[in-house]
Amino acid sequence: MGKSKYNRILLKLSGEALAGDDKFGINNDTIFQIAEDVASAHKTGVQIGIVIGGGNIFRGVAASTKGMDRASSDYMGMLATCINALALQDALEKMGLQTRVQSAIEMAEIAEPYIRRKAIRHLEKGRVVIFSAGTGNPYFTTDTAAALRAMEINADVIMKATKVDGIYDKDPAKNQDAVKFDAIKYIDVLNRGLAVMDSTAISLCMDNKLPIITFNLKTPGNIKRVVAGEKIGTLVS
Repeated sequence: MGKSKYNRILLKLSGEALAGDDKFGINNDTIFQIAEDVASAHKTGVQIGIVIGGGNIFRGVAASTKGMDRASSDYMGMLATCINALALQDALEKMGLQTRVQSAIEMAEIAEPYIRRKAIRHLEKGRVVIFSAGTGNPYFTTDTAAALRAMEINADVIMKATKVDGIYDKDPAKNQDAVKFDAIKYIDVLNRGLAVMDSTAISLCMDNKLPIITFNLKTPGNIKRVVAGEKIGTLVS
């Protein structure tokens, strides 16, 4: 089965990841593959918190560039993360995991309000906790929410699951000569303007010495490999 290198992790999933090869919405096959990978990692004994984005349904920043009020569009984006959280919760529970969804915006019928001590208690009991609605504040991304929640629950690491196998010096989809980093410092990510997480999230992690590992979510079993300490993806520290 393999043992986890970490006691507690924060897994950051983008909303786009749930869309799979579709451009919009939730792809059933993809969400069940993600749930299977999370369940496999959970068996190693690691405690798992998850922050999920909403870009597959609504992107607040994109809407604000087209004239919508930024605060209103960000709140809409937060609600999109709640839809994704419920979909992921359903998939995880079908894998036999116990889960809780906590929301930074109160909606008692579908999720618990975010309470730090309660979240930690759920994790200690072996439940997977899905944090939705970002930080509950406009102008903050779900990357920043991931950094914040990771520190609040005392996670050992943020695992950022993406569509590429790590961090490159330029976009590997557009540049064949792009070079992948095995490890990179926070300050270099900021100075180079590398699109790992937004600058607020990177700065938060740097100030609190919280490592970030980015890796490819599309490869089945990668979440468990990272949890077990295999050298895949890129380490930011």
